[in-house]
Amino acid sequence: MYREIFVPVDNSSPSDWAVDRAIELCRKSDGRITGNHVYAARLHDVRFRQLETGLPARFQTPDEIKKQRKIHDKLIEKGLQLIADSFLDQLGKRCEAAGVRLTRQLLEGINYEEIVNEVNRGAGRLPGLIGFDPDRAAGYDGGDKARSDVKLGENGRLIAEDEDSAARLAGSSGRQYDLLAIGAHGLGRQPYSQLGGVVSRVLRGIEKDLLLVRDERPFAGGRFLVGVDGSSYGYRAMRLALELAQAFGGSLFVCSAFDVEYHHVVFHNIKDVLSYQASKVFKFEEQEELHNNIIDKGLLKLCQANLKRAEVMAQEFPGVPLTTQILIGKPFQVIMQWAEELKPSLLVLARHGAHRIEGTELGSQAENLLRLAPCNVLLAGTGGVRPEDIPWIEEDGVAGLPWAPEAEVRILRVPPFAQGIARRAVEEYVLEQTQGEPATVTNKWLDEAIRKLLPTHMQLIMGIGTAEEIALAEVKAQDQMKGTKVQGHDSDPQPLIPDVEVRCPVTGAISRRPRVATDPVVWTEEAWARLQLVPLIARPLARNTVERFARGHDIWRVTTRVMDENKQAMIAADEFDVDTMMVMFQELRAKQIRAEAEGGGRDALSPEMRAFIEEAKAQGVTRCPIRDIDAQMGKCPVDLKTMKPEEAKAAMERLLAEQAGD
Repeated sequence: MYREIFVPVDNSSPSDWAVDRAIELCRKSDGRITGNHVYAARLHDVRFRQLETGLPARFQTPDEIKKQRKIHDKLIEKGLQLIADSFLDQLGKRCEAAGVRLTRQLLEGINYEEIVNEVNRGAGRLPGLIGFDPDRAAGYDGGDKARSDVKLGENGRLIAEDEDSAARLAGSSGRQYDLLAIGAHGLGRQPYSQLGGVVSRVLRGIEKDLLLVRDERPFAGGRFLVGVDGSSYGYRAMRLALELAQAFGGSLFVCSAFDVEYHHVVFHNIKDVLSYQASKVFKFEEQEELHNNIIDKGLLKLCQANLKRAEVMAQEFPGVPLTTQILIGKPFQVIMQWAEELKPSLLVLARHGAHRIEGTELGSQAENLLRLAPCNVLLAGTGGVRPEDIPWIEEDGVAGLPWAPEAEVRILRVPPFAQGIARRAVEEYVLEQTQGEPATVTNKWLDEAIRKLLPTHMQLIMGIGTAEEIALAEVKAQDQMKGTKVQGHDSDPQPLIPDVEVRCPVTGAISRRPRVATDPVVWTEEAWARLQLVPLIARPLARNTVERFARGHDIWRVTTRVMDENKQAMIAADEFDVDTMMVMFQELRAKQIRAEAEGGGRDALSPEMRAFIEEAKAQGVTRCPIRDIDAQMGKCPVDLKTMKPEEAKAAMERLLAEQAGD
């Protein structure tokens, strides 16, 4: 439970509700509230200087202007401190009535910036108080340093005088807080605003837990709603929700959501814009069947496991009634809809989810719910999150089927986002065919599973199919490549204004015009030669991938450098097209053939390859590390980057013959 709660106040209704929830929490934990108000006296100085030109003539002399600036600064600063003091007086009365300890605090500066600095590090700027009674000032953080540099004249007005700049600030508090409780809006709320300007900035910078208060619903006896996604962030939020539900005698509702509609929308969108021939190549029906058989079922099982882990954690809190629910749809949307139905006292969210990217401040689903959820929201911070805190369930201890080395190498070609799901789908197929009897996943079983689960064109790219089917696919690929425009060399200078050659369909006259976006991308001779290294069946898809990258970066000519940049962009994003995966497999296969040539037989792996697979398993790596392959290619008996596939195959056969002769 929370014992140090920071509450900014501004006398608005959401601010008052935040105070109520903070008091409710402190009464359970014997905690303390730090009531805070931030004012920015220095900002008014800029506006005053802008208005100086409108002052009467007698105030326009340099000395008088300087005098008026000093008086204005002090009046504004003291006035803002008195207003803030009044806000905190109201908070003091409520804390006293509830028997909750209170520390009063003023901060000077930009409101959201000072709140973030204070909550994260206790580094907000505490001001020296102007003319406060010492007894009253002592009740503030830093209040022992009351300002005494303000003097009044005989007429009772402030006297302009130079101030000691050091007296303006009293340092910082150095406090450590558990929770920031803040209203969703302030005094300036507008009808269409989702969040106040201050809180929308604050929630991105806060590292601690944050309670966003939208209404006056109490925690006591209420409903608590939490979402889990299998990440350690989600299960920290789950534990917080359990602790709060237990403390306040509430019930807990746990959900896990997945979206099955997105790929259907994408497929139908693409289908509407592609030509008839292109749609036949893409094979929409088979792609959708792949998602239905693998992706959707796999996501459903993941959600079931997420909720099972939540139930294991809830066993530590036997007095909390628990309800679990799988939600199907965009997570923030379906969670928000369920919240509207349940009307919970509190929705508990993790700041990040399983797909967190390092350096991001807030997950997209959490941000949407913070803005749109119709209830109070507790955002769990990232402090103290550990992967080992994810609850263990029986499925975690069930070992998968053993994989033959050659099948292990092939499954590593699957893109990382689907690696676990694909492996499990193959194992389930084997168990189904063997009627539950344990078996080893060999190339034979992998081929059968791929034929059942993958679209036909992907099977052919992976080398599975009859000779007739593969030959037909190669003929189609050659036809698709005929439209590629090859012209010039990498070393040719770039024209200032790119143009294209056009021929009159009537006279046959040739002229030139400036390029437009719809003109075909041009390949240089060197880039085209490198493209020929890709297996013929995969070559059209590889070409399309590079051209899509080029168009997205306003590049009209593909050079070898553009191809390298496209590869690096895919590596950085962990996105691999067929071209990349096939090159990776060829390089690994070269090592495998070398191991066979050294006498190990077909099921043998070189020590280097075996170490690679074991390291990948241990680290959770689900793809071949392209970044390391270039350094290892020198050990390969054949330079696959500079030879055509037919030449590479012949070289491999010669190598095997030489090894056999030895």
